[in-house]
Amino acid sequence: MDSHNDKPTGKPVEDHVQPSRRRFVGTVAAGIAGGATLAPALASAQSGTQAVNSPRPLTPPDYPKPPFQRQKQEWPGLASKMTPRPDHGETTYKGSGRLTGRRALITGGDSGMGRAAAIAYAREGADVAINYLPAEEPDAREVADLIRQAGRKAVLIPGDIRDENFCKKLVADAARQLGGLDILVSNAARQQSLESILDLTTAEMDQHFKTNLYAMFWIVKAAVPLMPRGSSIIVTASVQAYDPSPNLLAYASTKAAQVAFTKALAKQLGEKGIRVNAVAPGPIWTPLQVTGGQTQEGLEKFGSDSPLKRPGQPGELAGAYVNLASAESTYTTGQVYGVTGGAGFP
Repeated sequence: MDSHNDKPTGKPVEDHVQPSRRRFVGTVAAGIAGGATLAPALASAQSGTQAVNSPRPLTPPDYPKPPFQRQKQEWPGLASKMTPRPDHGETTYKGSGRLTGRRALITGGDSGMGRAAAIAYAREGADVAINYLPAEEPDAREVADLIRQAGRKAVLIPGDIRDENFCKKLVADAARQLGGLDILVSNAARQQSLESILDLTTAEMDQHFKTNLYAMFWIVKAAVPLMPRGSSIIVTASVQAYDPSPNLLAYASTKAAQVAFTKALAKQLGEKGIRVNAVAPGPIWTPLQVTGGQTQEGLEKFGSDSPLKRPGQPGELAGAYVNLASAESTYTTGQVYGVTGGAGFP
């Protein structure tokens, strides 16, 4: 199931080291602001490899800007069929062993931010299981190849997370095949553009809440008993939780609920040593947009109203997911990190 949508010099940070708050803030700022574009300066693509001192480019990446061509795919869509194709960090993200030995489950890991996180996690040394809908198998196989090229284990678990029983099985299968579970990224989502509440059916509202909220609840509930101290749960929320678009009433409602879920759960799990945070993307170029998440008119100008005058690429959020999962964030829980290109909140 599709996600929202990709893509410093010095010694690598070992997973057990706890840096100062000043170092953490600087690291998060660099990871979130630069994403995969700053990551190449971290180290070589092989996880755990010594960092390389190399010049860091000052010019921003030349990512696509609107106008975009009109295009439409049947939901859930494939990133491989989008024009332009999203950048999930396939050729740019470099790892430095920050998640060596970790075991991650990512829903919506075939495309969008889920794919970007999967690639980054593998290159940081983690084994990764991804969930997706069977229709997304071509994209999922590409991700699996990239995980294996990084020398890590890839586990593919297709299935529909709108089913509670499948969610329970998903977590159990992922933990069994990975040998445990200490990172969970709840990322898969549904987004449909509807101009009026009069056009929003009960069935469509149900699909949004089943995919975006209930599935997250079911998966987290199954995962928590399996997760040791030091584990991390990361929710992909959205700027829509804070600055909702009128045509995304159902989607924005689920995202606002996810933010409250994240903050409340963080308080519950604090004593267990499990951290819970969220990433709130702005307009990101993913299959959500071409499968009904935007109108065709909206697709043409997608991202143009952000200060950067373009949508983000999934790989630009990879650094946020890595930082929140790593030991550099051991005092960070109940937080929502906005990666919005300057638009909206938080």
